[in-house]
Amino acid sequence: MKSVFILAEKAWAGSNLLYKWQKTLGNYIAVAGQDNSVKIFDRHGHKWTELNLPGRCVGMDWDKDGDILAVIAAKSSSIYLWDASVNKTSQIDSGMRDQMSFILWSKTGPLLAVGTVKGNLLIYNQQTSRKIPVLGKHTKKITCGCWSSQNLLALGSDDNTLTISNHEGDTIRQTTLRGEPAEIYFSVMKTDERSSQGETTVSVSVGKKILMLFNINDPDNRIDLTFQHRYGNIVSYRWFGDGYILIGFSHGYFVVISTHIKEIGEELYQAHNHKDSLNSVAISQALNKAASCGDNSIKIHELSELKDISNVIQLNDETKGLDQLNWTDDGQLLAVSTQKGTLHVFLTKLPILGDSFGTQLAYLTSLLEVTVSNQVERESPVSIEVEVEPTFIAVGPYHVAVGMNNRAWFYALVDQEPGFIKLKDVEYLGTIASMCLNSDYAAALFEGKVQLHMIEGKDQEERKQMKLFPDDDRQGRILCHALTTDFLYYSTDSGNVVCVLVEDLETVSSYSHPVAVRKVFSDLNGTRLVFIDDKNCGFLLSPANATDSCFELPNFSPTITGVLWDNWHADRGVFVAYDDDKVYTYALHKTTIYGPRVVLVGSTTLPFSHIPLLLYNGELTCQTTSGKISEVPLSTHSFLKNSAGTAPDSPQDISKQLAQALQLKRFHEAWDLCKAAGRDADWAELGKACLVHMEVELAIQVYRMSGDVGMVLSLQGIQGVEDMNLLAGHLAMFLGDYNLSQDLYLSSNSPIAALEMRRDLLHWDSALMLAKRLAEDQIPFISKEYAAHLEFIGDYVNALAHYEKGMTHDNKFQDHDEACQAGVARMSIRMGDIRRGAAQAIQHPSRLLKKECGAILESMKQFSEAAQLYEKGQYYDKAASVYIRSKNWTKVGELLPHVSSPKIHLQYAKAKEADGKYKDAARAYESAKDWDNVIRVLLDHLNNPEEAVRIVRETQSIDGAKMVARFFLRLNDYGSAIHFLVLSQCNDEAFQLAQQHGQMEVYADIIGSEATQEDYQSIALYFEGEKKHLQAGKFFQKCGQYSRALKHFLKCPNTEDNLAVEMAIETVGQAKDSSLTNQLIDYLMGESDGMPKDAKYLFRLYMALQQYREAARTAIIIAREEQCAGNYRNAHDVLFSMYTELQAQKIKIPAEMATNLMILHSYLLVKIHVKRSDHLKGARMLIRVSNNISKFPAHVVPILTSAVIECHRAGLRNSAFSFAAMLMRPEYRNEIDPKYRKKIEAMVRRPDTSELEEETTPCPFCGFQLPQNELLCISCKNNLPYCIATGRHMLKEDWSMCPHCEFPALYSQFILLLETETVCPMCSEALSVKQVKKISDCSAYLQTDEVDH
Repeated sequence: MKSVFILAEKAWAGSNLLYKWQKTLGNYIAVAGQDNSVKIFDRHGHKWTELNLPGRCVGMDWDKDGDILAVIAAKSSSIYLWDASVNKTSQIDSGMRDQMSFILWSKTGPLLAVGTVKGNLLIYNQQTSRKIPVLGKHTKKITCGCWSSQNLLALGSDDNTLTISNHEGDTIRQTTLRGEPAEIYFSVMKTDERSSQGETTVSVSVGKKILMLFNINDPDNRIDLTFQHRYGNIVSYRWFGDGYILIGFSHGYFVVISTHIKEIGEELYQAHNHKDSLNSVAISQALNKAASCGDNSIKIHELSELKDISNVIQLNDETKGLDQLNWTDDGQLLAVSTQKGTLHVFLTKLPILGDSFGTQLAYLTSLLEVTVSNQVERESPVSIEVEVEPTFIAVGPYHVAVGMNNRAWFYALVDQEPGFIKLKDVEYLGTIASMCLNSDYAAALFEGKVQLHMIEGKDQEERKQMKLFPDDDRQGRILCHALTTDFLYYSTDSGNVVCVLVEDLETVSSYSHPVAVRKVFSDLNGTRLVFIDDKNCGFLLSPANATDSCFELPNFSPTITGVLWDNWHADRGVFVAYDDDKVYTYALHKTTIYGPRVVLVGSTTLPFSHIPLLLYNGELTCQTTSGKISEVPLSTHSFLKNSAGTAPDSPQDISKQLAQALQLKRFHEAWDLCKAAGRDADWAELGKACLVHMEVELAIQVYRMSGDVGMVLSLQGIQGVEDMNLLAGHLAMFLGDYNLSQDLYLSSNSPIAALEMRRDLLHWDSALMLAKRLAEDQIPFISKEYAAHLEFIGDYVNALAHYEKGMTHDNKFQDHDEACQAGVARMSIRMGDIRRGAAQAIQHPSRLLKKECGAILESMKQFSEAAQLYEKGQYYDKAASVYIRSKNWTKVGELLPHVSSPKIHLQYAKAKEADGKYKDAARAYESAKDWDNVIRVLLDHLNNPEEAVRIVRETQSIDGAKMVARFFLRLNDYGSAIHFLVLSQCNDEAFQLAQQHGQMEVYADIIGSEATQEDYQSIALYFEGEKKHLQAGKFFQKCGQYSRALKHFLKCPNTEDNLAVEMAIETVGQAKDSSLTNQLIDYLMGESDGMPKDAKYLFRLYMALQQYREAARTAIIIAREEQCAGNYRNAHDVLFSMYTELQAQKIKIPAEMATNLMILHSYLLVKIHVKRSDHLKGARMLIRVSNNISKFPAHVVPILTSAVIECHRAGLRNSAFSFAAMLMRPEYRNEIDPKYRKKIEAMVRRPDTSELEEETTPCPFCGFQLPQNELLCISCKNNLPYCIATGRHMLKEDWSMCPHCEFPALYSQFILLLETETVCPMCSEALSVKQVKKISDCSAYLQTDEVDH
């Protein structure tokens, strides 16, 4: 809200002002202060006149029309009347002797009521000058009152009474009040039914606490309304709407109540509008607004929605606070007086006047101010102070015109301050209805004529360049006009829309419309025009284009008042039509496959009291009642907001935005939307729109993005087409609008394309009709294709006719003619002409035709002809099948060698069997692979069981096996019968048979591993009954009854002992039951029968139970026994297998086991090295074995003898001597081989103590130098890993291992060894040099805790 003026007279300072707006017009405001005068100002704040009074003004009021102001003053008995129309003051003597205190004009007539301080009343009729004095109306000062619309007068007085009098002054009602009255109003209380009694309710504020409602017709039932204490005193109140009251309270509260009897006393709305105090409230019915003032601020509410505060005005200079608040009747101006004696007037409603030219706007921003702005070009706005309140504004690129009645003032817009120059004012021949400007000319419409003249120019030039339209009155009255850079458009009540070229003032074109045209709106260039006719229909006119001159606008609302064209350079075909509530966006599609058309894109809701002025790129600039402009984005351009980097929208929103962008032909924005959203459906929409708008290049890019290769290739094929109809035809075809496509093709320079399209679409009727017109030579080919289609849908009569028409009888088209002949043959058969059809089919070279005709004949039950055709076509299976149906077995037999179908063979076999020809039947069954029947015939009729058994074994036929079993049963060959019963899965029958005939062993062997638990249990129980313990145990084990199985195994006689014990161990291993385990251990230890069993069984038991530690201990015992017996390889293998098993289970190896394995391995290495003539390594190993000779009791002497010999050979004379000395002991001496005895004795007699010193190598753990064959480091006390090839300790830098057993070996020595050996010396697995890899980092293998010491 804008401040219009502030009145602050020195004489008023510090006093409360009394002021009144002129009623109805609001052109004047009368103000009285504490000085003895009333000053009258116009609505712009200019002082108009002043009334001097003998004393201070105590009351004033304007009559109902605002013509006369009546004033009363202190110290005077006169009433002063000022006439506004002639600016004259007159006086009337009231005839009252006491001081006047109250004055009020009637709402309806020329009656003036004047009250005095003593309670007397005067009613003065201004028309008749009649005075009616009423003495003693009240006993004290009359302070307030109100006239009703029925001319009743209510008065309130300090004597706490309320009187209601008629216009003659007679008292009708009187009532006593509970306090002093203030602010009396007549109104109508809200009721359920509409009463026609008029204003019957009087409201009065009593003692500032109570609001009393008093019904004149029901004086006894008055209503007193009291309010919450915290609200304070009632300051002021107003009625509004349908019986509602707005009340302002002293503590700043603002309350609305209803006077409906059901709602009375209820607060409909309450707000603490002002923090400390509230001074006044006012209501404007014209604006539908309420205002309150207090705490130096004014708040304005919408009455329709009280929560909405439309404006807050802060008056920070008014430190003493505000006083009274009043609106003009039209709601344009709001006055507020202050406690320090100033009066502020604000503009609350402005006439909405504005105009635009291109992107330039001119609009009214105050009563006498016009603002020119161009926000698009970012020019700073120019404010022009005008001389009158204008009724119209016009703007051009360089000028602004404002005016009222028949005068217009012209201003030029310039760059220098203040931005404008007043040029001139022009008087026209009548009241101006509207005006338009361009860069040089002004066109004013008045009284049905348009005057076109130059804005700037010399007088004679202006007169020369001035013209009045129309030239002839017979052309009718002009109703509206529009002016563009080059053209003037006007429309008349006779329906003519005329275009005038401004340059030479000549009419260029004229369009005749059937009814009067009310409004025209041209685009910026003047090439297109929207007009609205008397029937409220909208049309788009292109005066320059004769072919598509006028379109009716679709869905054009009858309430539309104006149209704006989009001024954005790229949106030349977009315009909006608007009414009070909505804006409708339209787009002109100039080039589409459907021809030019206008579409309604959508509508946008307009905010309340916004008038559109300018449209630029989807943004509507509107003018508001407050004199400002605001931007309204059109909902049809919502896709534009995406470019501003806002949050991504949902797929539905994007689809909607895409549809809008396409309707507005904004293809680049649509492309960006599709790239952002990326949905296939969106790309398809964009592609379709490109095709409709004939944007082939863009369509190719779109379909390429969406991966539609076919469409891209199709579009590239038509890229260079220049004929627009042909191009549109292609595009319409791609879009599936074939009728449109045909029309476009036929109107193009290549009409044959229509025929090609119809053929491709299989629209044969249309294609034949087009062929008759365009290409007769194509008729046979189209006929043939049409006939094929008719044949497919079953219209054989027409198909035959078209096949016959399709014959060309031209050798060039032999294939075509053959296809037609085939069609004729098929159709002839279909139509019942079998002889003709069959004859043609037989003559025809095609095999396929014979098959097709055979099938047709077969379906018609013509079997002999069908079979004949099949046979001719070499379809032997089909022919045989049809011959079987006609029971022609002879023919079937002839064809059988060519037949591959088992079904036919089967049918033939059944027929032969029925005839008793069993051999032929068996052969046919075999060809049909019906093995069950083959077996049946072989057994029942041909007595050939060998062949039957062979077939059963080959085919595993269950039914066949049953038949063979029955056959053998008849021959009493029970074993074979059981065998075939099991094969046929008849286990129960086989079992019973075995049981009856004592063939259970046979059954048990045959059933193998495929039986069920029940089968195993049955067998076990049978053997248990027969006391066959081993078999009983075996089958109890299979069915999981381990305790029974063990019981039977342990009962077995000793002859089967070995197998039984093995089975018992396996059973206990599976059972994992400690009681069964203990039972078996007792048996093996001999505690049950006093006969301990071989330790190897105990070892196997522990292994089966996965009790590896016990198994290890047993393994050591077994190995020791084997060693003592001299079976060193067996002992080595037992220990090695146990060692690897423990390693796999991650159990520590017992030290004794590791040591024994090492010594046995050293012994086995001796043979290898001696065989390879490596005597030193052999000697070293023999020394190690001889040092542990007690572990080899069976071969002490041979080992020591070998040691002496090998040490001697290797040059280890001292070691040889020491072992020779051992051999000389009496217990060994006699056992020495005679070959060596003398040599050994000689060695002892002549000892040679020279010894080849042993090489030292580093310990792999600590690096200490040790003899090669030493396996205990004296430095770090670690047991050292030994090489499986040499028996030496391992070296870090020469590490490898056997890939099978993972025992370490010195790489260099292992390679040497494998040159002669092919197996690993430890695990005896086959090994080659290639498999051994040197290990650079052996730290993982140097774990010290693998062996349990």
